[in-house]
Amino acid sequence: MTAVTQIALTAPTGPTSSSSARAAEPVYDRIGVGYSSVRRPDPRWARIIRAALGDARTVLNVGAGSGAYEPTDVQVVAVEPSLEMRAQRDRTAAAPCVIGRAESLPFDDQAFDAVQAVLTVHHWSDLEGGVSELLRVASRFAVVTYDMDVQAGFWFTRDYVPEIAEAERSRVPSLERLTSLLGPCEVAELPVWHDFTDGFMTAFWRRPEAYLDPLMRRACSAFALTDAEAVERGVERLRADLASGAWHRRYADMITRDSMDVGFRLLTGTSPQAAGDRRTTAGERAGV
Repeated sequence: MTAVTQIALTAPTGPTSSSSARAAEPVYDRIGVGYSSVRRPDPRWARIIRAALGDARTVLNVGAGSGAYEPTDVQVVAVEPSLEMRAQRDRTAAAPCVIGRAESLPFDDQAFDAVQAVLTVHHWSDLEGGVSELLRVASRFAVVTYDMDVQAGFWFTRDYVPEIAEAERSRVPSLERLTSLLGPCEVAELPVWHDFTDGFMTAFWRRPEAYLDPLMRRACSAFALTDAEAVERGVERLRADLASGAWHRRYADMITRDSMDVGFRLLTGTSPQAAGDRRTTAGERAGV
C-alpha cells in the first residue's frame, strides 16, 4: 500500500475540529442538499478532464464535492470540507475522501502526479494560498473555472437576474489573476452542449424551463449566493416570457445550436516546483 493510500484511508471521515473546515460547511451544506441529483457529471467533460491529466498514476481531487469528474482508472484521493457533500459520495465507487481545504492540504511536497480542481476555486477563502498548495503537492494541474466576462453576457444573467453577475464577480477570480498565480499554462474553452447533464446555472441555456425549478436552483451556488428576492423576480419574468412565447421569439437563434461557450475554461500546466526538480535532476545526471 502506498503512502498516498495510507493517508486517505486513515484520515477522519466525520466532522472535523478544524475551524477553517467548519467555516466552509454552512454554505456547502446549504447549497449541497440534493446536489448530486442535479449536478451529474457530463461524460464529455469527464473525457476532456481525464485527458488533461495525461499519464498520471496518482491524482488529488481538491474541492471534490460528491466526486464528479474523478478519473476511475488511476489512484485518486479526494479533499472536501463539507459534511453534506462528503455524505453524497458513492462509498462503493468514489475515491477515499479526506476532510480538508485547498489552502492547507495534508500531503507532502509533490506527493501526486497531478491535481485537479473542478469548479471550486471561487469557493476558496484564500486563492493565492490554495493555488500555492496545488502547485506544491502535485507535478501538474488541471483546473476548471469560468470567465465572468463571458458569463455576465449569458442571456439569463443579462436579461433576468443581473444581480448574479454582481455576486459572482465578488468571488470568482479573473482568468488573469488565476493564471498569474498558476504560472505558464494552457487555457482551453470547455463548451456546454444543449443536453449537458451537469446542472450548473448556464447548463440550461437551451432549456429555459429548468430555471423555474427551485431544486435545480438550490444546487447551484450562483443562485444560492445571490439575493433571493432578485432571483425570484427574474424567475417570474422568465416564467411570464415562456408563457407568452416572448422567450422563444427573442432567443430563436439558440434553438438549433448544439453547444455554447458560456465561459468555462480548462487551465493545465506543470508545477514550477516540479519543473525545477526535473531541471535539477537533469543537471545532476549531466554532472552540472
